[in-house]
Amino acid sequence: MRVLRMAAAAVAVLAVVGGAEAKDWSKVRIGTEGAYPPFNSLTADGELVGFDVDIAKALCEEMKVECEFVTQDWEGMIPALQAGKFDAVIASMSITDERKQQVDFTNKYYNTPPAIAVPKDSKLSGTSDADLKGITLGAQSSTTHSNYAEEKLPSVELKLYPTPDEYKLDVSSGRIDAVIDDVVVLSDWLGTDDGACCKLLGTLTPDPVINGEGAGIAIRKEDGDLKEMLNKAIAAILASGKYQEISDKYFTFDVYGG
Repeated sequence: MRVLRMAAAAVAVLAVVGGAEAKDWSKVRIGTEGAYPPFNSLTADGELVGFDVDIAKALCEEMKVECEFVTQDWEGMIPALQAGKFDAVIASMSITDERKQQVDFTNKYYNTPPAIAVPKDSKLSGTSDADLKGITLGAQSSTTHSNYAEEKLPSVELKLYPTPDEYKLDVSSGRIDAVIDDVVVLSDWLGTDDGACCKLLGTLTPDPVINGEGAGIAIRKEDGDLKEMLNKAIAAILASGKYQEISDKYFTFDVYGG
């Protein structure tokens, strides 16, 4: 009787989700950028590493499915998801209302604030629009950070880049005055030889409308069954301590957020 009830419930759920035939999620293709350390990056031999990657592997293990990673340029991430190049995006994508118009999201799996970094000899002393008036600020295009700068820092000259590597090169060589990105991404870079040029100026107060609810996993709107699987897996690794184990590998502070 219990088996029959569970089977009936499963049929009912599948009938509600999208109204389409259930997909076989024994294999899930994960899209990520591979250019956003420490969250996702490629080693010299082409291996994908980082917090996003380890979280994805833990979720796939929890769901008992095979993971296949696909690298994708950031600006084409959502179109590639919609076109079926992969099934889920685990690439530090912020959950925003604008993106929700195109894709669906799981619950968040981390939430950290934006920040600004400057050369070590910079005379800048604050992160407000008045403090930054007239400077050239670098940001990765099509991100919540570039959107934040456009909306909250109208007195700066904003210069956009395809990846963080380009803005890092320009600020270290003095071609721009400052950069904006996630505090973890900037802090990680500042701890490397390449980032020795610069320092953290300060963090910024996130705007929920611009910065969203944290980083979530993007999926196609019709794949509600995959969203449910991923949400259950996120809750499971948080409860089991696996999430904390992965977090401790990369960070010395809480990145999940309240």
